[in-house]
Amino acid sequence: MCGIAGIFDTREQRPVDEALLARMNQVQFHRGPDEGGMHVEPGVGLAHRRLSIIDLSNGRQPLFNEDATVAVVFNGEIYNFPELTDELLAAGHRFRTHCDTEVIVHAWEEWGERCVDRFNGMFAFGVWDRNQDCLFLARDRIGIKPLYYAITENGFLIFANEMKALVAHPELAREIDAKAVEEYFAFGYVPEPRSIYKSVHKLPPGHTLLIHRNRDIPEPRQYWDVSFANEYAGDSSQLKEELIEKLTGSVDRRMLAEVPLGAFLSGGVDSSAIVALMSGLSSDPVNTCSISFGDPEYNESQYADQVSERYATNHRKQQ
Repeated sequence: MCGIAGIFDTREQRPVDEALLARMNQVQFHRGPDEGGMHVEPGVGLAHRRLSIIDLSNGRQPLFNEDATVAVVFNGEIYNFPELTDELLAAGHRFRTHCDTEVIVHAWEEWGERCVDRFNGMFAFGVWDRNQDCLFLARDRIGIKPLYYAITENGFLIFANEMKALVAHPELAREIDAKAVEEYFAFGYVPEPRSIYKSVHKLPPGHTLLIHRNRDIPEPRQYWDVSFANEYAGDSSQLKEELIEKLTGSVDRRMLAEVPLGAFLSGGVDSSAIVALMSGLSSDPVNTCSISFGDPEYNESQYADQVSERYATNHRKQQ
């Protein structure tokens, strides 16, 4: 997990309050305790809190392209970044790091708004392009990573992973959205694109937002949606094989890291399947953890213990 935040002047190139940006960034310290970074220039400020996972020594953000005209702040992981790196190198781009973050700036240069179509991952990011004088925000297909944004009365767009970072801005309008309150009591949460404040929006999953300075703010663009069309012609045995194949490939991609990996093991079907696949893909025992509740009606730790024993994991149980 990392934290991103930014301020963009949608009208001119007025100075960005660096101390304010630092406060917004610090609010999300818990998302990235390893390192912090900021970049400020006329009309734009980008900030990042880092939790180091890949390329621990070179993945500092904001991260720039070769001539520092494109910058990105990024929360998440691009799982297919090795393949994209090879493709972008063949197209003439030069890389300074071995981290997935740098793929985003070069993918933006190469494919523009359609770069998100090429990413296999979970992400929320902001790209600043000085030559095009624009800010590009994007969120992954199913919204694993959050992204909030708002436009202040004097024309500054502010964005962050968490709404509390936007609340740190003194000019954020704080009028409660009555419809959001109604939705909260109906659903137990506030669905996108609303938030509890009228002025704050959540970028919906599978959407991007491209803002050019001195232009009207557009509506977010949807680049992906799940399809429920039944187009598969195979039998049940083929479906089972394909499910295992896809799950194995998905778990394998997510095990690429330069820090120790683990899994939360509840003992349910989902986490047990993931641990089983991780065990088959790793030469070392998988690190797992679970929570044991005192009330027997809610305590399922015995199932986690069975899975841990079956796959010989390094298991820790919190009482």
